[in-house]
Amino acid sequence: EHALLAFTLGVRQLIVAVNKMDTTKWSEDRFNEIVKETSTFIKKVGYNPKTVAFVPISGWHGDNMLEESPNMPWYKGWTKENKAGVVKGKTLLDAIDAIDPPSRPSDKPLRLPLQ
Repeated sequence: EHALLAFTLGVRQLIVAVNKMDTTKWSEDRFNEIVKETSTFIKKVGYNPKTVAFVPISGWHGDNMLEESPNMPWYKGWTKENKAGVVKGKTLLDAIDAIDPPSRPSDKPLRLPLQ
């Protein structure tokens, strides 16, 4: 539902942070299952799953938020495609840093919504 709303509002870049990995004992199988289901859904919405970073995190423990987690040795990092090529990273912060800033058409006339 959030992905559909974001796409409808014009958001074209997406990060999927799979939280609460600690409750599944940092299970690789559960993470892969969620990635598969989410990829299918966001593809139907209009996103290309190859351009989305999927990051397993635990907000409670701080796993893969700022630094690579020792609790998930199976996680080799995320890979996504963008206009510049292929981008790789390991943490949620890396994924946020990999977002391309939107272009600002400052050479065009100003548009303001009126109500």
